[in-house]
Amino acid sequence: MTIQLKPEQEKFIEAQIASGKYNSPEEVMDKMFLVFERLQSEYEEWLTETRAKIEEGIESLDKGEGVDGETVIARLRDKLRQARES
Repeated sequence: MTIQLKPEQEKFIEAQIASGKYNSPEEVMDKMFLVFERLQSEYEEWLTETRAKIEEGIESLDKGEGVDGETVIARLRDKLRQARES
């Protein structure tokens, strides 16, 4: 596989090598892929948790356990006012 890098990407890789942290472009790319994989994994975990929380919220609303928007806004304003006062 051949990949064409943009000039700024090449400069980034060259700067990483010049810093002494890496010995070759391959080392830089390996590290970049590891970081990307970790970010993808963390995003998927966050997405799964967020979907579960949304589903939980919908179920609560369906049971009539929700709070109307005006009450929520009033509570948030009270908390903000209290925070400013302290």
